[in-house]
Amino acid sequence: PVRLVESGGGSVQAGGSLRLSCAASGYTDSSLMAWFRQAPGKEREGVAAIYTGGGGTYYADSAKGRFTSAQDNAKNTLYLQMNSLKPEDTAMYSCAAGPGGSWILGADAYNSWGRGTQVTVSS
Repeated sequence: PVRLVESGGGSVQAGGSLRLSCAASGYTDSSLMAWFRQAPGKEREGVAAIYTGGGGTYYADSAKGRFTSAQDNAKNTLYLQMNSLKPEDTAMYSCAAGPGGSWILGADAYNSWGRGTQVTVSS
């Protein structure tokens, strides 16, 4: 299985930026990697997903224009650059890897998950 470890979370003011990292180890031949987030009392939301072999990156509407996800294959690391952060972006952000499913931003497309890193945005 793939082991995923996130880092880079923290507390920022609205309008600020953070860059999250997800280091993958073990069997890393997953077709997809993605970022999800979950705020207290809310459902888990897919934020960004990337085909590891090329094929594009996909974003939730809430992330378009503000978040950018990229991978460094040499380092087996996935990144999420988050700009213009808003208080509603406050959540636990988790990295996921998997073979794919019915929807690229759906949780059923992924079978490996990290523990997450907390992002808190204050107004």
